Amino acid sequence: MKTTIFSDYIRIDEYSATPKYLQLSTAIIRAVEQGKLRMDSLLPSINELSCKLEMSRDTAERGYKYLKKIGIVNSVPGKGYYIMNTNFKQKLKIFLLFNKLSAHKKIVYDAFIKALGDDVSVDFYIYNNDFTLFKRFLANQKDEYSHYVIIPHFIDSEEYAKEIINHIPKHKLILMDKIISGIEGEYAAAYENFEQNIYDALEQALTHLSKYHTIKIIFPKNSYFPKEILKGFRRFCQQYAFNHHIINNISIDPINEGEVFINLMEDDLVVLLERIMNLGFQIGKDIGVISYNETPIKKILLNGISTISTDFKFMGTSAAHLILDNSRRHIEVPFYFTKRASV
Repeated sequence: MKTTIFSDYIRIDEYSATPKYLQLSTAIIRAVEQGKLRMDSLLPSINELSCKLEMSRDTAERGYKYLKKIGIVNSVPGKGYYIMNTNFKQKLKIFLLFNKLSAHKKIVYDAFIKALGDDVSVDFYIYNNDFTLFKRFLANQKDEYSHYVIIPHFIDSEEYAKEIINHIPKHKLILMDKIISGIEGEYAAAYENFEQNIYDALEQALTHLSKYHTIKIIFPKNSYFPKEILKGFRRFCQQYAFNHHIINNISIDPINEGEVFINLMEDDLVVLLERIMNLGFQIGKDIGVISYNETPIKKILLNGISTISTDFKFMGTSAAHLILDNSRRHIEVPFYFTKRASV
């Protein structure tokens, strides 16, 4: 057995949200596919990996155990790990780019990964709604991925995102959660219709909203949330003659009996609930609360927080099926009102 210099084929990206043990195993799989590692090639020892790649021994060992589990490497006591199988082809290599990590985005991620199955490599990155970081991540990618799955939400500079995304071959592109204008060609998408979704969801809640005289939506300045949400909100309130206001800062805006609040940001929900309770109002009677985006905690918080939300599991599963089916379809993800004790 001959040892290949591991710096030739193993790279660990500190910016990637993909666990290091999976980055390690994926790098070795790609090296086999590219012919850099051949049958019986001896792999670096766990101590070497730990030292050179600045990862723990447990992480290095976990990567090797994963490769052993899927039948690509084996080990010999006293000699170490070596390639035992080169007769495979991992067809799908996915670049997954989320705007942020949150409770509902985890639901999307988990559903996406589960639906793809085991024979897929996913490199996962988070750009925190920062266009500069988004651009850097995509600019640094080589044409080694079968698909690019992107959630395109930005605090600013969104108008330039189309230029970056249009460099991706459209047969490899899947937009998730949001479609942005200016993307050319036929590509796949699992998306929300933000303006129509909030309108329809509030219509579903109309009976419960009728006991309140004013609807307020908390929409912070410099938010990454699409402005189409506000268009749908205004249209609903005008159609059904509700007093309505858009609030930028719930920590200072007055709270009065007979108002119902729609919050988008999770941090704002905490501030809102705390202020309502401190004022002595009863949630669901004196003041209504509807939270944007369903998460498990909202089912039990204060006997249940009502939500308007897309189906995040459906979104992740649909994006995966677009890849597996090699489809260019655009799938509109369902959106629901869930009534709980807060309205």
